[in-house]
Amino acid sequence: MGEQKRKEDNKAEFIFGKKNYKWLFIGLAFIAIGFILMAGGGSDDPNVFDESIFSWRRIRLAPTLVLIGFGIQVYAILLNPNKDSKK
Repeated sequence: MGEQKRKEDNKAEFIFGKKNYKWLFIGLAFIAIGFILMAGGGSDDPNVFDESIFSWRRIRLAPTLVLIGFGIQVYAILLNPNKDSKK
């Protein structure tokens, strides 16, 4: 009896549930897409100025996606996986 109880105690238990990890990966995807959209726009020649660094995609869209991703991460951490959605 005591040996069986020890096996149950040694059983690894995750802090987050399946729902938490799903939201964490969705948030990471938003952050990654935001940083990918921010990339580029530089010029190979330092004497030539490239206006593409001020594009709507790099100034508005990409940072917004990153901030949304961070918000999703906070939601995923605070989400209670044990709470039933059905009452």
